[in-house]
Amino acid sequence: MFIGIGTVINVIAIVFGAFIGRISGSRLSERSRTLMTDVLGAVTLIGAASALISFWDPDLVTAVPKGAPIVIILLSLLIGGLIGTLLHIEDGLEQWGEKLKNRFNRGSESRFVEGFVTASLIFVIGPLAILGSISDGMNAGIDQLILKSILDFFASIAFAAAMGWGVALSAIPVGIYQGIWTFIGIGLGNVLADYQVAAMTATGGVLLFGIALKLLSIKKIEIGNLLPALALAPLLAWIAQLLN
Repeated sequence: MFIGIGTVINVIAIVFGAFIGRISGSRLSERSRTLMTDVLGAVTLIGAASALISFWDPDLVTAVPKGAPIVIILLSLLIGGLIGTLLHIEDGLEQWGEKLKNRFNRGSESRFVEGFVTASLIFVIGPLAILGSISDGMNAGIDQLILKSILDFFASIAFAAAMGWGVALSAIPVGIYQGIWTFIGIGLGNVLADYQVAAMTATGGVLLFGIALKLLSIKKIEIGNLLPALALAPLLAWIAQLLN
């Protein structure tokens, strides 16, 4: 196998899952598709709760000063949100989705852009995308990306059934994002300690919670603009560890 095969498998799983979901989803009523979106929102809440457990991870709690984990997550989200807003990440994702829609879909699906943006965010959020890609780059195995591919496969089936072909094209940013981390793995090796992973995971849980609120039509949060928080969390955790 070659370095990067894990991301290739992940991309194929997303596209194939979206294909299955779209073929089956075309036979569903709008009411059924809305119900599927609600189910995805509820399941995403479970994923968020699972990730937020890392807030109490012993590695993080013992590595940083008492009370620091909540400060790390808060500052990561606030600073990350400011950076993301200045960079217009959310707008960029939506504009990219619109361009892809105009190129491949020609306006036949009103939820094309929503499917692209939502699936892209969910598939890149979380430690598996980063740690799995780094492990792949280090030639240390692709077990984590295989697990992620299985999860993304079933998620893409459900998303595509509810939102259309935009989900399949979310494989593009996933491939780029994980490809970058794979190259980081080649050049830097294992760059994250366990406590940094915990900080990143907990921060990702907050982002997943925001996505769930959006899927459930409770509150629209510009999650794309918060993505820099995932990179800031390990950095701020490292700074806090130095102060401990």
